[in-house]
Amino acid sequence: MDRPLRDSVPQDLSEALKEATKEVHTQAENAEFMRNFQKGQVTRKGFKLAMASLYHVYAALEEEIERNKDDPVYAPLYFPEELHRRAALEQDMAFWYGPRWQEAIPYSPATQRYVGRLRQVGRSEPELLVAHAYARYLGDLSGGQVLKKIAQKALDLPSSGEGLAFFTFPNIASATKFKQLYRSRMNALEMTPEVRRRVIEEAKTAFLLNIQLFEELQEQLTQDPEDQSPSQTAGLRHRASSRAQDPTPVETPRGKPLLGGLSRAPLLRWVLTLGFVVATVAMGFYTL
Repeated sequence: MDRPLRDSVPQDLSEALKEATKEVHTQAENAEFMRNFQKGQVTRKGFKLAMASLYHVYAALEEEIERNKDDPVYAPLYFPEELHRRAALEQDMAFWYGPRWQEAIPYSPATQRYVGRLRQVGRSEPELLVAHAYARYLGDLSGGQVLKKIAQKALDLPSSGEGLAFFTFPNIASATKFKQLYRSRMNALEMTPEVRRRVIEEAKTAFLLNIQLFEELQEQLTQDPEDQSPSQTAGLRHRASSRAQDPTPVETPRGKPLLGGLSRAPLLRWVLTLGFVVATVAMGFYTL
């Protein structure tokens, strides 16, 4: 008996990306920085650091997109007026760091690694920009809107939206309809099976780079207990006690993007273990 025709139809690229990134997406949802954010446990210091990292990432991503906007593999996804975030992030940097923000914003090692990968892709493998745009922009249009409301309340920000321009898309009337359009454009891209495979693998890399950013942010914040909310401080005391009772180090190879652990720090081992037994919520910086 003939097999149904549907079995021979290739999976849409957007669906293939979603399926392939499920595991790293779940790991991202369980990053402690994002779990705290979802609970409204975000401080001005933490938010400023996160936004500064995003500024560097989007500046690099959008410079490489501009460089390759006429490449047939990426051109159908070129929506600068609707999606690009650099100008909005510049407004946010001025709000958070002042008029001389370009001299003041940090540029962390994890951010530099992310930017370095974007530069490499843009200059030698521009077709892989599809993966990075997917990981960033569709997430911004999804749960990012929830994070905006959380930040506005937790940080007592003006209702006018100052300091949160990154989350506002004035040229998109309906996020749902735009995401449908974007996915349809992705699914219509012409690429060989080999390029498609590399795009899917690069999407995993994009998520891992984002996870490393959030792990680094959390490490920076845990080094300053005064910057933590009361519940976070209590958790730190509990984990410090646990570490004193069990000083055995975690042996994790350096420089390898492992799904099970991206850092040697005991705190991060605790975070990733807890993530598999605690129910997760939708995470805003990633695509749904």
